[in-house]
Amino acid sequence: MWRVFHAFFCFCLLLLDGVSDVYSDERGISVMEGDSVTLNTDVTELKKDDQILWTFRFNSSETRIAEIYKQIISIYDNKENNERFRDRLKIDEQTGSLTITNINKLHSGLYKLQIINGDVKHKSFSVAVYALLTVPVISDFPQSPSVSERSSGQNCSLLCSAVNVSHVTLSWYKGNSLLSSISVSDLSISLSLPLELECLDDSYSCVVSYSFTNQTKHLNTTDLCRPCPDGQSESVKHLMIAIIILLLLLLVISASAVLMSSRRRRKQSTQETRTTVEEVEYTDAMITTNKAQDSETTGQNQTEYSEVSFR
Repeated sequence: MWRVFHAFFCFCLLLLDGVSDVYSDERGISVMEGDSVTLNTDVTELKKDDQILWTFRFNSSETRIAEIYKQIISIYDNKENNERFRDRLKIDEQTGSLTITNINKLHSGLYKLQIINGDVKHKSFSVAVYALLTVPVISDFPQSPSVSERSSGQNCSLLCSAVNVSHVTLSWYKGNSLLSSISVSDLSISLSLPLELECLDDSYSCVVSYSFTNQTKHLNTTDLCRPCPDGQSESVKHLMIAIIILLLLLLVISASAVLMSSRRRRKQSTQETRTTVEEVEYTDAMITTNKAQDSETTGQNQTEYSEVSFR
């Protein structure tokens, strides 16, 4: 009798969900095929009378897949309509979180959670499962020049391809700079993106990506395109130019410093010369002539003495 009541109670909750918008807060989760994903209840620890109910909706069909009631765990993966989940579901007895292991595209859909502990709380998770990404392939573009044409200076064309992909973006990069890209959605198709180069002057790569992961193929061979002359990449050329400019700048600064020092010494020398000239004193000389008689003569022989005085 209790099981009948319990089943009826859960059925009523499902009907209630069908006529109300209680799952408006939806979390989107993207995952790769073969991985595991855990849908968290955000409950720290379930109480004895708490009930956890997990359901899965795909298209218009909704089924119950896991449950905890009165601390009893029930996994519904053995029913005919739940074969997709066989041996893939695990539920945490402490928190009620649901884990799906070895996931594949059949598990894409909407997962709903009801937490019943006096009142009813709702959560929903929109899970999108993506096929595994393979590394893209870089090859010659069909109209690419021959090896002899490349050696004579002709451009080369490359083609990056990804097969059987959907909801991806295919991109060419030069270093970390995006050169071009193309996106596809829905159908699984083969996707290609061309690139034309004059020569290999940097590191090129092709990237195929989902919004949450990617695969990269680096162009690290000169078989497809000739290297640039002297093997110098554009980044090396830029570095050389920067070094030359820096050396020229240092030379100009040094020449300016020498010129300023020379002018300073010349100015100082000129000032010292002026100071020396200003300190020189000019002296006037006065010459006085005196005559003296010879005491031993009769005065005929006389000697003249000159006195020079300075002032």
